[in-house]
Amino acid sequence: MRPRCGAAYGPGSRGPCVLRRDLLRCRGVEVLQYRGRTITPTDLATLRALIAANPAMSRRALSVAVCVAWHWTQPNGTPCDVICRGLLLWLHRGGHLVLPPPQWTTSKAWRPRTSAVPVLIDTTPIETTLRALGPLTFHQVRRTPDERLFNSLLAQHHYLGYQQPVGEHLKYLVVAGDRPVACVAWGSAPGVLGPRDRFIGWSAAARRRHIRLLAYNPRFLILPWVRVPHLASHVLGRMAARLSRDWQQIYAHPIYWLETFIDPLRFRGTCYRAANWITLGRTTGRGHRAPTKRPTRPIKDVLGYPLRPDFRAQLGVTQ
Repeated sequence: MRPRCGAAYGPGSRGPCVLRRDLLRCRGVEVLQYRGRTITPTDLATLRALIAANPAMSRRALSVAVCVAWHWTQPNGTPCDVICRGLLLWLHRGGHLVLPPPQWTTSKAWRPRTSAVPVLIDTTPIETTLRALGPLTFHQVRRTPDERLFNSLLAQHHYLGYQQPVGEHLKYLVVAGDRPVACVAWGSAPGVLGPRDRFIGWSAAARRRHIRLLAYNPRFLILPWVRVPHLASHVLGRMAARLSRDWQQIYAHPIYWLETFIDPLRFRGTCYRAANWITLGRTTGRGHRAPTKRPTRPIKDVLGYPLRPDFRAQLGVTQ
């Protein structure tokens, strides 16, 4: 069903609305918005000129060139290449510019990687107290040799399996002695989340500016052969104490807020609540950019954890 604005849906039924160029012109619209970034007629002219001057350039190379021309980088200096490629494709599909043909094609739609190579480890049961378990070491394993082990453990033992994160993310192996006991994944937070946004109290503009200062916990696994009371809440507390520092080191900006979802049909979220996480409400069950208002997936509890007393001020909330 076409929306009243006359826009066409993007790829798939859940894609963003893209107004056709003729509709924009007839309605006197002079600017476009993509993920909070304003695209002016001058920007479009620059993009068209760059494409015309480099007809043999690949889409990826074109994206990097645009990032350089616009000084469009992440806080750590890395070009916003993936977001820029999304923008260029969005403009191409909306008829605002014509990209060079892709240099390779596939009949399969791109999907995040959901498989991992199995890694064999010692699965001898660990049943003890937290004190007797001994010191825990937290290893950030993204882009290290141990990342393969992390991915394998989630794929084999987490009920949701493994899915490669997109965007900023960190992966932690928690080790006691020489034995992994837990895996914790962190990634970029959802752009819009009603219970969280109402609790923080920020405006839409503040949310767009500061959403990168939030981290989402998509996977938390205590390995199934580990039976240690209070281990899960202890790990969450230790993570809250170090995550912002690690994020600053890798991505050049801190984290002020943590959040996660809990499926109430499977879990009570006891370890999060024991670690002082706050229950904020429930999801609608519609997912991101859902084409219907009816729930299409499990409704989940939303929990959050502020990392500083002044987190609202750090996230742009004004009194």
